[in-house]
Amino acid sequence: MRGAAFIVLGELCFASMGVGIRLVSAELDNTMIVFARNVLGLALLLPWLARRGFDNLTTAVPGLHLLRAGAGVAAMYCFFYAIAAMPLAEAMLLKLTAPIFMPVIAVLWLHERVTPVLAVALGIGFAGVAVILDPSFAAGGFSVSPVALIGLMGGVLAALAKVTVRRLSRSEPPTRIVFYFALIAAGISAVPLSWSWQTPSLPAAAGLVGIAVAATLGQLALTRGLSLAPASRMGVFGYSAVVFGAAYGWLLWDEPLTLATITGTLLIAAAAVLAAQATRRPSRPLGAEPPAPSRAAAEPRR
Repeated sequence: MRGAAFIVLGELCFASMGVGIRLVSAELDNTMIVFARNVLGLALLLPWLARRGFDNLTTAVPGLHLLRAGAGVAAMYCFFYAIAAMPLAEAMLLKLTAPIFMPVIAVLWLHERVTPVLAVALGIGFAGVAVILDPSFAAGGFSVSPVALIGLMGGVLAALAKVTVRRLSRSEPPTRIVFYFALIAAGISAVPLSWSWQTPSLPAAAGLVGIAVAATLGQLALTRGLSLAPASRMGVFGYSAVVFGAAYGWLLWDEPLTLATITGTLLIAAAAVLAAQATRRPSRPLGAEPPAPSRAAAEPRR
């Protein structure tokens, strides 16, 4: 229950961040918002990182850190753009499609197995995505909202970033992963400012600080929640972000909660739970022998 409470708190923070992005985007370009979120987020994380020490930051896999940060920042651009241009609940849901893309990327890159349960989960998840995208059919073809496709691309890129973290965790401690993401993300998002810098007004500057604070608190709350209980049991609580997004959208912008959003949420949440159940144990190629238990694993805990 404590783990679930932290997950829900984290998603409330992310939905609140979405409100800040929607408000600030009326004045500032998307590139400014992403840059401020990353730079201010780095500044907020530095004290936390300092307590864990900076004496072990040498890495043998800089390319993986760059890939993780690049995918994460690209996902941020897509997600922030979707928040500013479509109903908040739908934007939050498209961000949460990452769990159904993660197994696909893990199969292609990390050679993880596709079990029957995982195949069913992916089918359900993609059905949920189709409901949210709500394609319109005409003249023998179909069309999808470009904004929704950008939001969905954010989910794909977020999945790539998370699978990269899974690969990094084989050799890199969490503090090093967090540090390099924050540092590289701030550097990448600073590049577009050479041609798109905007000086924010005082209310917009306050909004940018609020976005960074909400995002950082959300990250810490999610990390704490996942440390208290298995991810396979906590994943469904992440979809509380859609509830918070719908509530904010209705209260602040009179956005209705559509049947398509409800149906898509249920399908994608069910798919995420099934996918987590199917992949909660490390997989191995078909026909491979299980690894021999180590001496430390064989000995009883004291």
